[in-house]
Amino acid sequence: MRTDDQRIRELVERWARAAHAGDLDGVVADHADDIVMFDVPPPYEGVRGIEAYRRTWPEFFTWQAAGATYDIVSLEVTAGEDVAYAYALLRCGMPDDDPKVLLRLTFGLRREGGRWVVAHEHHSFPVGAGA
Repeated sequence: MRTDDQRIRELVERWARAAHAGDLDGVVADHADDIVMFDVPPPYEGVRGIEAYRRTWPEFFTWQAAGATYDIVSLEVTAGEDVAYAYALLRCGMPDDDPKVLLRLTFGLRREGGRWVVAHEHHSFPVGAGA
């Protein structure tokens, strides 16, 4: 039997594969309608709601299609009964980018209708770095 930690790990891995493949439906599949996301590019005040979240992805997909990587290097998950969080480091960049510069990802999740959904998403690079 899978644990909640395993289910969330699979959710994050599925999301990363969808992001790399340019699969918008796969990217949004496990996100709450009221998702809040803080991303590397503007708007710096973040985006709120699933439709605003959807609109952030096409430009990233174009960049990915030009040869960028998007690989999970490490992933940690902690799940409670109704809330959970996951944080990861991802290799996100072009082949010539410094491989030591990793994207930081944090998901805040909640159980909704018997399944886990991402309610908060945050991406960042260390200061002075980035894709």
